[in-house]
Amino acid sequence: MRSGERAPKKGLHRAEHGFTLVAVLLAMFLLALATQQVMGVVSQQAQREREAELLRIGAEIVRAIGAYHEQSPGAVKDWPPSLEALTDDRRFVSLQRRLRRIYADPITRSHEWGIVPAPGGGIAGVYSQSERAPIRTAGTELTELGLGAAQRYSDWKFVYTPRVAGESAGVKP
Repeated sequence: MRSGERAPKKGLHRAEHGFTLVAVLLAMFLLALATQQVMGVVSQQAQREREAELLRIGAEIVRAIGAYHEQSPGAVKDWPPSLEALTDDRRFVSLQRRLRRIYADPITRSHEWGIVPAPGGGIAGVYSQSERAPIRTAGTELTELGLGAAQRYSDWKFVYTPRVAGESAGVKP
């Protein structure tokens, strides 16, 4: 090289300087878009799991209410006065537990359930207080529990219906 001449610059030309930045921004946008899609699927799967848990807990509470009602001492069948009575039934000489604990509503994640009153007082059933729309709208599991199509979770009422001679007890739609 002669004196006074400049060495050629190595690297990118002037027009290529912004290309790397645009490529990185495009890659970040595509990554964010893919992450959003994955999070939507994960969120829906979590809701499906909470919904299945609601159906399981609702059926368990109905079973406990039924046991409390059917095993009442004496000729008159009592309804539980509260959900707490299902965990601590002191009507007998020995303590009876129909439920191990009062479960939280898996949809609202609260221990506050909507109460379906029994005829003559007490509790005949429960329901979630969530106004969200359920994913399941039909299926054998809903039919077995006596639940129909619903616009929101609070429409699913888990209610014990006493046996009538010749009938089996269960959940009332």
